[in-house]
Amino acid sequence: MPTYEYYCTSCGFEFEEFQSIASEPISICPKCNEHVKRKISGGVGLIFKGSGFYITDYKNKKSNKGTEPKPSKKKETKSSK
Repeated sequence: MPTYEYYCTSCGFEFEEFQSIASEPISICPKCNEHVKRKISGGVGLIFKGSGFYITDYKNKKSNKGTEPKPSKKKETKSSK
């Protein structure tokens, strides 16, 4: 489920709401009960917020083991003249 960003046209309050794609957009400001508009975002695929994300949490694609490339298996063809 995506996180949508909203801003109030009256008091300027900005907030985020985690809601389903199928749900109706929020239309009332939680602070002043006036009209809010949803911001247009770039559609970021993944956002890490908060602490607790470390480089060791993910597999390192480059490792020191097996630094030599594997030999390719190409068929040798004999040319006929």
